[in-house]
Amino acid sequence: MSPAIAAKEGGRQRRAGSHHHYLDVRSEAPPGLALCGDGLPGGEAEALLLPPPSPPPEASSRGARGFRAELGSILLLLVLYVLQGIPLGLAGSVPLILQSKSASYTDQAFFSFVFWPFSLKLLWAPLVDAVYLRSFGRRKSWLVPTQYILGLFMIYMSTQVDLLLGDGEGRGPNVVALTGTFFFFEFLAATQDIAVDGWALTMLSRENVGYASTCNSVGQTAGYFLGNVLFLALESSSFCNKYLRFQPQPQGIVTLSDFLFFWGTVFLITTTLVALLKKENKELTPTKEETKGITDTYRLLFSIIKMPAVLTFCLLILTAKVGFSAADAVTGLKLVEEGVPKEHLALLAVPMVPLQIILPLIISKYTAGPQPLNTFYKAMPFRLLLGLEFAFLVWWTPKVKHEGGFPVYYYVVVLLSYALHQITLYSMYVAIMAFNAKVSDPLIGGTYMTLLNTVSNLGGNWPSTVALWLVDPLTVKECAGAQEQTCGTTVAAELCTKAGGSCVTTLDGYYVESIICVILGFGWWFLLGPKFKKLQDEGQSSWKCKRTN
Repeated sequence: MSPAIAAKEGGRQRRAGSHHHYLDVRSEAPPGLALCGDGLPGGEAEALLLPPPSPPPEASSRGARGFRAELGSILLLLVLYVLQGIPLGLAGSVPLILQSKSASYTDQAFFSFVFWPFSLKLLWAPLVDAVYLRSFGRRKSWLVPTQYILGLFMIYMSTQVDLLLGDGEGRGPNVVALTGTFFFFEFLAATQDIAVDGWALTMLSRENVGYASTCNSVGQTAGYFLGNVLFLALESSSFCNKYLRFQPQPQGIVTLSDFLFFWGTVFLITTTLVALLKKENKELTPTKEETKGITDTYRLLFSIIKMPAVLTFCLLILTAKVGFSAADAVTGLKLVEEGVPKEHLALLAVPMVPLQIILPLIISKYTAGPQPLNTFYKAMPFRLLLGLEFAFLVWWTPKVKHEGGFPVYYYVVVLLSYALHQITLYSMYVAIMAFNAKVSDPLIGGTYMTLLNTVSNLGGNWPSTVALWLVDPLTVKECAGAQEQTCGTTVAAELCTKAGGSCVTTLDGYYVESIICVILGFGWWFLLGPKFKKLQDEGQSSWKCKRTN
């Protein structure tokens, strides 16, 4: 219901199995060759599948290491994932700030590209995996410089972000510059994520590596909370004056500039400590960890996509979420436009945390069988109908607004709507993750599953961007109080105002879009949904790469 929520299903959500290596490629001779579909391009017999290397004698003889023995490494992973969540949370807060500054939905659509890097990181993950300085460490070679750049970039942004957001005195936000700045910001965070995910595999022993996913989930969620919910609350003058101050002030306790400078400094200090004090564990790092070649991995990805079953899955999942795009991407912005404080919307995420923890555990009982997509198919119509309920919620919002804000029962209704949305969202998300895990070839599980999850994430990103972009063109406005003037364009709206009139919305494009999206969504459910479910009836041979000895 907010940009943060819309981004969650696209870039922010953690992918199951993301702690697998992006490359299952080694430099030793393999027992056989892996060919997907018709084989690799060029007809070369590339060695892509290899058995996992045996651990060094010292590693196997040292015995199991307990949780307390690696508590320092676990806490370090937790801190690194918290830092990773800060840029994600800040990016999710900017659309709400832009909306409070009356940015257009075309501007919001342009800014939504900021959420794409986490969905596209597979494109440069092989490079991060393969290129490094052996003397410094495979993961530190990318983690340390990336986090230094992040820290310095955040400090520099703290000096420029107020200008980019506009001064509120006739100069509006510079959306193009903001988008470019935050896109690079998220690109760096995604690169840091690749390095940390890979380091987690060797930082912890085999007995404790399961804690890596816990650090990932808890750390990134905490970082997102700090960068989004906490920041929006402390940035809001009304929230601070009401709950945190004795004397009202015109500004919040912190500004975006202050927040960026503080966390930029934290990044620099943390990175320096990691560079100087933390060594990569030689006992747990295979002696030959280099990849055979970056080109081999890209060939492998291309050959997986060419498989008929995989190609069908990709095409269907890229279109499956079109029906939810208006509800997920636009609703939160519309609520802010209607006067709901952005910090109140952000705080609605707090009571949802327990639900988001419990839901995957409950839903996984229904997706653990041989047909997980049945859950996806059953949840889809309920999520589509919630899109209409969200549209009704936006229509209802100005009608219950009073001078002091909104009544408590209004927020209860919003919270219940959000909870129902989360149930349907997680039902579909867990089902897709279970299906991806079920069909991924275990011999190249990391690369295979990451590819499927990347396509699934893109299936949520592009409809959200298009939905935001279409709101303004679908909206109809008239110039009231000035004859022969229109409001079809920004220039025409300015002329209307100069002529003494005002632009009045006669048809909100959000409502048009909501209806169109629901119709398209049910069309997909009726026509393509059964074909999507049939994919789980395909034999394992349809999903596995062919191996030749």
